[in-house]
Amino acid sequence: MEAVSKAWTHVRGNLRRSAGQRLFDQWLKPVVLIKGSTGEAVRLGLPSAFMTQWVKNHYSERLLLEFRAVLPEVLSVTIETMADEPKQVLKVEPEIVPVAAAGERPAFDPRFSFERFVVDSTNRVAFNAAKAVAQPGMPQFNPLYLHAGTGQGKTHLMHALGQAFLEANPEATAIYVTAERFMFEFVQALRNKDTHAFKTRLRSVDLLMIDDLQFIGGKDATQEEFFHTVNEFMSSGKRLVVAADRAPQALEGFEPRLAGRLGSGLVADIKPAELELRRAIVARKLQDMPAVDMPDEVIDLLAARITSNVRELEGALNRLLAYANLSNETVTIDFAVATLGEVLRSAQRRITIDEIQRAVSSHFEVKQIDLISERRAVAIARPRQIAMYLAKRLTTRSLPEIGRKFGNRDHSTVIHAVKRIEELRGKDVEIDGAVRALMRSLEG
Repeated sequence: MEAVSKAWTHVRGNLRRSAGQRLFDQWLKPVVLIKGSTGEAVRLGLPSAFMTQWVKNHYSERLLLEFRAVLPEVLSVTIETMADEPKQVLKVEPEIVPVAAAGERPAFDPRFSFERFVVDSTNRVAFNAAKAVAQPGMPQFNPLYLHAGTGQGKTHLMHALGQAFLEANPEATAIYVTAERFMFEFVQALRNKDTHAFKTRLRSVDLLMIDDLQFIGGKDATQEEFFHTVNEFMSSGKRLVVAADRAPQALEGFEPRLAGRLGSGLVADIKPAELELRRAIVARKLQDMPAVDMPDEVIDLLAARITSNVRELEGALNRLLAYANLSNETVTIDFAVATLGEVLRSAQRRITIDEIQRAVSSHFEVKQIDLISERRAVAIARPRQIAMYLAKRLTTRSLPEIGRKFGNRDHSTVIHAVKRIEELRGKDVEIDGAVRALMRSLEG
């Protein structure tokens, strides 16, 4: 049972980071581990039937995958209503990664390495800065402050930095902790009247990394202690790395002197991943799965539709591969659309058929009215078929609706156009390149 409890602590931490604070607090934080759970059958409980059904609908597969990642022997994860069984809840430790004691080494995630971080212009400065801080000798800048939106790679870089630093400095010590956990431990130290041990524990290490700093906004006592910790690391030349969802000056509820200290080193932002980077990230993930055969058009679909953050993109990929494996299906474009329909619809920017027609007519230098005309010349028919193909792939319109937008054509004509372009993309480089360019333009 202890192994299941530890796995649940890890799973909760992953869910909190991937779902975001608001969604986690509302739906996932109330989930509890029920006594009687085993290494093969995990039981989770919620206080109401409504919440139980919501979590089942949205997270049942994710929970199973998360548990299997920690405990491969897990066969099932059931989600139950606990209204009548309050005494059956198993108490577990907080889901946040605990602060390591001096001399100990935090359990960095080996998946988050510099080698596995895909770099382009949106994140290159942050990547190079993290690698520089990990090198032996005096740090070039201190502190290093990383900021980006949720799921853009801050935590990945911090884990990579920590691992590289400890590999390069075998005798060194490090701590990685969320700001929320920093606050929790500090409050506990105050209550126990043992703040000296807390301070010594943090300030004795060679590398201190604080993630999600925005969560201590408005917490004056915690900020005061953190301010002195920052000063200590800067004056002693030890490495300090901080991550948050915004720049130091934009942090809400922070004292100006603390924001100023944090901004005195190197502030590096990570911008939202653009289409080519999203595609490269999917391709990089697939390199670790040599047995998986995924068509380029499926990679394009994921990269084009899921634009909010990298974490959601990776989550969609994991879900697609899990469904294919559990159902013994081959990953195709139709299978991907059917499996990720809800995810794709929620992530998709609303592209209209009129936008598609304008883009296609501009690309092929034909009149937009020709796309809905009866003209059958190849110079008109092929762009028309491509426009229908894109309408099917990039909008939620039905086949009859698409047909009506192209001169009241029958839905069977749309089906033929989609199949024809799919065939041509596999053997005609120019057609495939045109479709890719149009998708980038429309999704961009």
